[in-house]
This record gives sequence, C-alpha cells and structure tokens, in this order.
Amino acid sequence: MLKGKVKVAVELYNRYHSPEAHAELVKLDSGTLTVRFSGSSCRTRGINDWVEDFKYMLESLGVDAELEKVIEPSDLQEEFRLGIFKIKHISIR
Repeated sequence: MLKGKVKVAVELYNRYHSPEAHAELVKLDSGTLTVRFSGSSCRTRGINDWVEDFKYMLESLGVDAELEKVIEPSDLQEEFRLGIFKIKHISIR
C-alpha cells in the first residue's frame, strides 16, 4: 500500500513540477523514504522548498511524512538532491 502511494506521489509531483524539478524513488524501507530530485531547480537557493513540496504530495494521499534532511552531492555542479523522509503514519483511503 505505501509503495503504491509513493508511486502516485512521484507521478503527481512530476506532473506539477517538471521540468524544473523531477522526483524519482530511490529507496523505501523501514519507514524511511529516499527520493532523488533533479532539474534546474537544484541550482536555486530554494531547493529545499522544492523537496519539501513532495511531503505535501504524500499528505494528499494519506501518508504523514517528515522531511528529515536534504543531501547535496559532494560535487556542487551536480544538479540533484536527495530528500530523506520519515514515514510517520499511513491513512487507509
């Protein structure tokens, strides 16, 4: 159930944020979700806002999540960030 909701959240995020930002599921396990964000938004200072928007996509699908951290690549020329989300609760809808 959670994986299906995450997949829908990724699709919705990409529908509304592409091409500036693109989300891709990297890993989902033990209540932790890792999503890779890429696109031109990764060059802006407000990238954390773009990453946090994914949390609201999850919430709209009944998944209560918290953005724990944003990981930047060691080479700042890379245009991606990893968002680490903690899954707190899943509503059955």
